[in-house]
Amino acid sequence: MTTTAVSTEAMLFEVDERPWAAYASCREADPDLFFPSPDESTDAAVRICRGCPVLEECRDWALSTRVRYGVWGAMTERERRRVLRRSA
Repeated sequence: MTTTAVSTEAMLFEVDERPWAAYASCREADPDLFFPSPDESTDAAVRICRGCPVLEECRDWALSTRVRYGVWGAMTERERRRVLRRSA
């Protein structure tokens, strides 16, 4: 599954770039939850995100860097694209 390759690449950003990630709830979760295949649900990842102490930082980072894949800050790829289109 190419999803794992994407998830590994997306998660390898330097800690200096996103120091808040050290406090993220997803650090203890299965990365595949956050990078599901098109036929899989994002519900579990979104639930984890909603309880995360750095949800806003993660969401802001994903939007500002235009991360293309996965669930970040409780937002799916489609939700982030929609927000970015509205703000353009």
